This record gives sequence, C-alpha cells and structure tokens, in this order.
Amino acid sequence: MANERYNPRDAEPRWQKKWTEDKVFETDNGDPREKYYVLEMFPYPSGRIHMGHVRNYAMGDVVARYKRARGYNVLHPMGWDAFGMPAENAAMKNKVHPKEWTYENIATMRGQLKSMGLSLDWSREFATCDVEYYHRQQHLFLDFLEHGLVYRRQSKVNWDPEDQTVLANEQVIDGRGWRSGALVEQRELTQWFFKITDFSQDLLDALDGLDQWPEKVRLMQKNWIGRSEGMTVRWEIVGDTAPAGMSEVTVYTTRPDTLFGASFLAIAADHPLAKAAAETNAEIAAFCEECRRAGTSLAALETAEKKGIETGIRVKHPLDPNWELPVYVANFVLMEYGTGAIFGCPSGDQRDLDFARKYGLPVVPVVMPADGDAASFEVGDTAYVDDGVMINSRFLDGMTTSEAFQAVAEKLSSQSLGNQPQGERKVNFRLRDWGISRQRYWGCPIPVIHCDDCGVVPVPKKDLPVKLPDDVSFDLPGNPLDRHPTWRHVACPVCGKDARRETDTMDTFVDSSWYYTRFTAPWEDAPTDPAVADRWLPVDQYIGGIEHAILHLLYSRFFTRAMKVAGHVNLDEPFKGLFTQGMVVHETYSRGEGAAREWLAPADIRIEESEGTRRAVLMSSGEEIKIGSIEKMSKSKKNVVDPDDIIASYGADTARFFVLSDSPPDRDVIWSEAGVEGAHRFVQRVWRIISEASEFLQSVTANPAKDGAFLPVSQAAHKTLKAVQGDYDKLAFNKAVARIYELVNSMAGPFAALAKGEGSDEDKAAARDAAELLIHMIAPMTPHLAEECWSVLGNETLMCETGWPSYDEALVADNEIVLPIQVNGKKRAELTIARDADQDAVKEAVLALEQVQHHLNGQPPKKIIVVPQRIVNIVV
Repeated sequence: MANERYNPRDAEPRWQKKWTEDKVFETDNGDPREKYYVLEMFPYPSGRIHMGHVRNYAMGDVVARYKRARGYNVLHPMGWDAFGMPAENAAMKNKVHPKEWTYENIATMRGQLKSMGLSLDWSREFATCDVEYYHRQQHLFLDFLEHGLVYRRQSKVNWDPEDQTVLANEQVIDGRGWRSGALVEQRELTQWFFKITDFSQDLLDALDGLDQWPEKVRLMQKNWIGRSEGMTVRWEIVGDTAPAGMSEVTVYTTRPDTLFGASFLAIAADHPLAKAAAETNAEIAAFCEECRRAGTSLAALETAEKKGIETGIRVKHPLDPNWELPVYVANFVLMEYGTGAIFGCPSGDQRDLDFARKYGLPVVPVVMPADGDAASFEVGDTAYVDDGVMINSRFLDGMTTSEAFQAVAEKLSSQSLGNQPQGERKVNFRLRDWGISRQRYWGCPIPVIHCDDCGVVPVPKKDLPVKLPDDVSFDLPGNPLDRHPTWRHVACPVCGKDARRETDTMDTFVDSSWYYTRFTAPWEDAPTDPAVADRWLPVDQYIGGIEHAILHLLYSRFFTRAMKVAGHVNLDEPFKGLFTQGMVVHETYSRGEGAAREWLAPADIRIEESEGTRRAVLMSSGEEIKIGSIEKMSKSKKNVVDPDDIIASYGADTARFFVLSDSPPDRDVIWSEAGVEGAHRFVQRVWRIISEASEFLQSVTANPAKDGAFLPVSQAAHKTLKAVQGDYDKLAFNKAVARIYELVNSMAGPFAALAKGEGSDEDKAAARDAAELLIHMIAPMTPHLAEECWSVLGNETLMCETGWPSYDEALVADNEIVLPIQVNGKKRAELTIARDADQDAVKEAVLALEQVQHHLNGQPPKKIIVVPQRIVNIVV
C-alpha cells in the first residue's frame, strides 16, 4: 500500500458507482431533520460542460456535502434549461430535430457532470423541454391569467425580416439583426405580457431584506426597477406650430427644480407629436425611421452619438408663458420610458449638454455648489449634476435643490392648463411588464386558442398539455408552428367552431423562473405540492454567474409572488442566500496578425520557462506562439480547457480542488497547467501520508493527544477543523484550502515517523484522530480521495454518510496571548506571552523588550500596570 500512488481512474468511478447504488444523495421529503436547499443555476445543454460549470457545480457540491455532514436534510437537485434558439439554429444548420439535438446534449453533459462526483439527487432531474415540465408551466400561465397577472396587447417590437422573429433590444446592433445582419423593422405585434409591474414597489422594498445577497446584485436590481419620485409637467404647444388636434405635451421629470435651465424639449421617434410632424416632413420621417432601426438597449443609447431633428413645434415654458422652447425628435428618448418626452436642461445633464452644444442651444447654469459664486459660476464641457444652490432661477434663487423641488411642485400643482393641474407629483418605475411572446418553435406553447366568435379562449386545464408537434420543418425561416398543416387548427373549447392555437411560445426566462420550485416535488400532477414547496423554499444557497443578476433573478422573484397569488406557494422570495462566482479564465495563444490571426488551443501548446521568462511553443512544429491576454474561456479564442481531458489526466478531485483553491470564489480563477499539477501533487501527498501510516492506525481508536510528541499535531488538526468549519460556512473555499495545506505540512513528519514503526499507542491514537479530521475537511472538496482514505483506515461506513466531527475546545484554545504595551498612554510595543503568566513574569518580559527600553532611555519606570490578559501600561 505504501508504494501505491492514488489512482483516480480506479477510485473515482468505483465510489461514484457505490453512491449511486446506495442512493446516498436521494432526498426524502419526509425526513424530519432541518432542511437545507442548495442549488446551482441549471445549465443550458449546449453540448459539453466547460470549466465554468466545473467551478460552479464544485462550489455547490462543497456546500451540499458539508451541510449533510452537519446533519441537515439536504436537497441538491439538477436539471436542464433546455428550450431556446440555439437548438433551432442547430436544427437548421445540421438538419437535426431540436429535440434530438437537445436530448443528445443532455446525455453527454449528464455523463460529464456525473464524472465530477457531484452529490446530486438525480432522481429529481428534468429538462424544461420535457412535456411533463411545460405541462405544469402552462397550468401556471392559466392560473396567472385567471388572477389578472397576464394580458395581451399590441406592442412595438424589433422584427428581423430574414429570420422572421422578434429581437430583444440588445440583439439589434447598428440597426441590424445580430445573427442575420438584416435591417431590422419596427412592427406592431400582439404580444403576451406578465404584469410584473404590479409588484414594482414590493420587489424594490424587499431587496433590503435580502441580506445574504451581494450588495452589487441588490444595487443592480434597484437600478433596473428604477423608482423615481418626480412630476408630470404639461407644456402648452404654441398654437400656430401645433399639429392638428394637439395642444399640449406631457413630460415626466425628476428635476423640476431645474426648469429655468430648460432650453429644448426632446421626444421619441414614436411619440404622437413626432408621427404628426413626420407626416408633412420627409426629413423628419427619415430621421424617425433611422431612430427605430438603431439599437434601443440602454447600453446602446448611452454610447451612441446624440442626434436630433427640429420639428418646428414650439412649447410655452410652464413657469413663463412668454418663453418658448423648440421641440426636437431625439434618438436618446424612448416611448417605453416615462412619457416619451423630456425637457433638456443642458447645465444639469451631460446628455442634454452634449445635445445642446451640438445644435447651438442655450446652456444656462441653474444649480451651483453651495460654496459657489453665482456671478462667476459657469458650465463648460461637463454638466453640474450634483445638488446645491439655485441660481438664474428667478423666485427659486438661493434655495437648495430640494427646497426648489418643493416650491416648483406647489406652484405647478396650483396652476391649470385646460381643466387639469399643470403639474402633478408622480412616482415612476423604469421596470416594464414582461413580454413573453416568442415567434419560435422550440419553447413552451402558450395555452390559448383564438376563435373568431369567442375571441381569446384559455385552453381548459383538462386539455393540457398543449404539446409541441414533432413533425416540423426548418427549411424556411420563421416559426414552423405557423405553417404546420394540422397542429394550429383546433375546435374552440367554448363554441366548438373551427379556431386556431396560439403559435407564439414562451420566453425561455419563464422556464427558469420557477424550476427551483418544481424540484421540491417533480412528480406532482399540480405545479407544486404547496406544503412541500413551503417547507423547502426559499433556496438556502443559490449559486450562479453575475450575468443573471438582473433578469433571471428579478423574474424569479416575480414568479414566486405570482405563484403565491395563485396558491402554489406561500412565500415571496425564492432565494435566501445568493452567491455569484467568478469566471474561469485562461491566457490566449495566437499566431499572425489582424484578419490573418489564428487562435490556438492550450492543448496544442507547450509552455517553456527559462530564467524567469515564458514562451509558448506549438507542440506539433516547435514554432513559437504569441502569448496573449488572460480572458474568459471562449470557443472563439480557443482558450478552452476541456474538463474531460483534465479528469482523464488528473481526476475529478484535482479539477475540483484547483478551481476551489486558486482564488476567492467571487473572483476569476486563472487556469494554469502548473496550478493543476500542484493540486494533483497535493492529492497524492494526502493519500501518501494517510495510506503509508494506515497499517499502524487501523487497530486504534482515534483520541487526540493531551501532551507528548503528537500534541502539536492534535492542536493543529483541531484548530484547523474549527477554522475550516467557519470557512465553509462563509463559502471561503480558498481559505479552507490554505489551512488544509498547512495542516498537511505539520502532519507529514510525525506521520512519516509513524509509518516507520515509531511512536506509542497514544501517538497512533492521536495520529488517527488527526487523519480522520483531515479526511472530514477534504471530503466536501475531494470526495473520492476522502472515501479512499476513509476506507484504508479500516472504516466500513461511507465517508459521505459520516457526521461532521467536533473540535476539542482545550486544543483550540490559544496558550499564548498578545498584550499591547503602552508607554505614557501611547502604544509602543506588543508582547507575546503565555496566557497564564503571572504579573511578575509579564513585567519582566515587558522590560526586556527593545522598544520599551528605547522609550525608557535608561530610566526606571515609575509604575507598571498590568491588566491581566488585556494590556500593560508603563508610566515613565
């Protein structure tokens, strides 16, 4: 045994088979122990797992295994986020059915995840494209519809005429479809919406209670919900410039205090005023069309050049009817936000300032710093956006911005335009209702029927599921459901006449917004067993990428509330704890420049190091290759490491240990061959230390040393156990790894001596105790190695079914303390001394300190005051 290396190719499949046969990780909903639900965001079955998956699921697995050991009934399930466009794209490209492509990928990725040794309850596995799953999703849709949380209306969408599908704003790049490159059109389509805005304030307020979420995620959600307190202000249109039938335009603003700095109004291309102006002016019509084709994501609007066109329409200032301002159509104003119209105050908003400078509009400073000089304060190339004191604002001059807000609000509320107040206070939210209609095949069918006589009719629940037809063709662009010869034709459930199924399918964000609930009882006929769901939820620890910080998490929070309204759960928040892990990154390798640049995979490269320099060499030819920047692993840059290759070469435990050890879990981890080899050496070292001593440890009972040669080992083991326990509680995996490395270093010498036959029975008992504690600590991270070490010590139970050990309080207590030393009230030194040292010993040690002698300058102290185990004060 002592000469055998640890062989992961033998050990890992063997222990995985044992865990499966014994159904170790299958969770019993009836288990009375305290529950713990740990969940990693489920993957899209793209074909193969990548190192990001390895890191994400390794983290979740550490938590799951640790919590099981601590006595919790742990739920740790796995499923697949399986609907979506990539499957349809693959169908078109490879002449394969999306279902076939998806389930083949699931089979491959399931095998890869199982090879990682994850402690998952595979008995609860499902894919969102399973009929059994989307059947219940259709049930939820009907329940939401019944409770007024779903509606249908016409909505402006980005339409790709080549792919014949709706595009999100973020998928429109320079006015063209991100995939087809076709010029995007604006269309009015009838779309289905979830009423997420019904919960705007609640979704915002509840963020304050999510104290186990990263602050940056909560801030991102707050900004996305975007609550603002402001005013709607009605501006009268100057009569001879007004389009027929129009007399006013309403603006929403959060800064009514800056009204005296206004120099223009800007409206969206789809604003009624803009449409009216475009009818008689071809140049305005062309500009509006250009705006519609441009990307309308917030990121695109922030970075795009600010453009506008004057309409010829003018408005009267609400605080001075003799003051007229021009109205522009601007590319940075959207109908979806506020009222589709803004007033521009160039001195107080950078976007407005850039626009004003471009079109020669006035820039009047109306707010200056509290200590500024009104006579000399100017705005140059940068707007003044902070609070301060009002200037150039008539009756507001000298007020603070908050005072001016109140004054303007009161004045405009008392003024009338027509029969209505000219201004009204209003709370506005940036959040918009969730449009879920998608014109594609591979998604959950929306369970409604369109009847010429009865209108929109929900599919009766007894007729669910509405299944996707298998016999579809992707030879033509667009949604195959629209041209299916039979599927869309159905009898109306109300009148029995010929009717048509809804051919839009649901946004895949819907699929992932409630899956965590379905995992609690995936066998139920209803979407949930409410009692079981309420017991398991919220998820105690949710783990996933920061890229899902807004939409997925926000939609899931809405869905839980909607399910509560519909009676499926009795809670509001789905995720108690949230952790966003960093990415796995790798340096890039290439040859050539510009368009001729060729990216090369790490597997094809050999790194040579000499005298502190590194060079990359192409293994096939010896050609030197350029080493590029460290970036997220991506297929395009080929800087991808295949987990299968790592597991085949080093074993799953090495891969797991490396991604957990190299950096804090919320930061990126840089993949390196040297780092992986180091992790592998550590795995081998742990095995060698325990296996070589196992012959002498099998026959003894674990018992920590109270004195003697093995006391330092026992102290180190128990102190490390206490610290690692705290690290696991805080998900500080890299810190736990560092402590375990130190413990192994302290064990190496004494265990080597033991393996040679040296040591008393007490030493062997202490060694076994330290070995068992080490195995417990590594078990969540390297479970196969832990099982092998546990077995070689003669244990017949499984390590993963063994409870977490307790540390000995006497062994973790520090025998030394550090006392601060003050001389005449100022700290001058520190003294490390035995905790139980008497006062005379403390005084003697203090006077021997070099720093103290320096400050005494040869003079005896007047007084030495020792506060036991706290502080020492010297009076000179």
